[in-house]
Amino acid sequence: MRKLLTVSLVLLTAHLVMSATLKLVGSDTLVRLGQRLATEYMRLHPEVRIKVSGGGSATGFEALIEGEADICEASRDMGPLEYAQAEDRGVQPFRVPIARDGVVVYVHPDNPLKALSIDQLKAVFMGRVSNYSEVGGPDLGITIYGRNNNSGTYFFFKQNVLNYAPYSTEVVELPSTASVVNAVAKDRNGIGYGGIAWSGDAKRLAVSVTDDAAAVGPTPATVMSGEYPLSRYLYWYTDGVPSGDVKHLVNWALGEQGREVTSQAGYIPLTERQAQANMVR
Repeated sequence: MRKLLTVSLVLLTAHLVMSATLKLVGSDTLVRLGQRLATEYMRLHPEVRIKVSGGGSATGFEALIEGEADICEASRDMGPLEYAQAEDRGVQPFRVPIARDGVVVYVHPDNPLKALSIDQLKAVFMGRVSNYSEVGGPDLGITIYGRNNNSGTYFFFKQNVLNYAPYSTEVVELPSTASVVNAVAKDRNGIGYGGIAWSGDAKRLAVSVTDDAAAVGPTPATVMSGEYPLSRYLYWYTDGVPSGDVKHLVNWALGEQGREVTSQAGYIPLTERQAQANMVR
């Protein structure tokens, strides 16, 4: 009887270990990286299951606050209201930079335009400019594609390009970065923005800080150095300092294997020094 009980406990323990599931929720910019990291991690650690879903950074923060995510993937910082909501729910947000990213401005591949300044981008995305000829491009009307306000990239672009001014009411809002890039790639008039890993068939523009400054193209080197004006970090948030499987996943993603996956997925991995500094101790 005792032997049977022991075997039963061992089988139950094995079942519990095999059924461990981690949930990553949030940024559409990061969803592909989360999926790639999850796939490789599960290959190496078959006892852990990882589910990855997008919906935007705001969706990820909400899921973390409501206890519905182990990791929130975010392309922006958590805002003051979200921090207040987390405090009300007893959640202690812990932020880990997981990669670097450049928010790229995309146009149709046949568009001869090569670069725009921040002020020109602001004029375009606020609707003050309606033809590419007004910003040094061809005589061609402009169709603007963007994200909705659930997106961290939406807020990053609004903060760093529009200086918090409102977007044009003519912006065609799409549900994901992939849909923005795909729309621009098919529309000769199109312009949009999104993470560097999502280029697809669209053309990337160089960006200058001012009209007189040299424009810098979005490349891994210029994003890593910060020379590209629209560079940023991408984050994983957890409730408190992670432990157990979550800690192991975070540290693995920041390790050599995880950073290699990040690079292969088209994102910009942290340097080894940066990654080591952000490891969970």
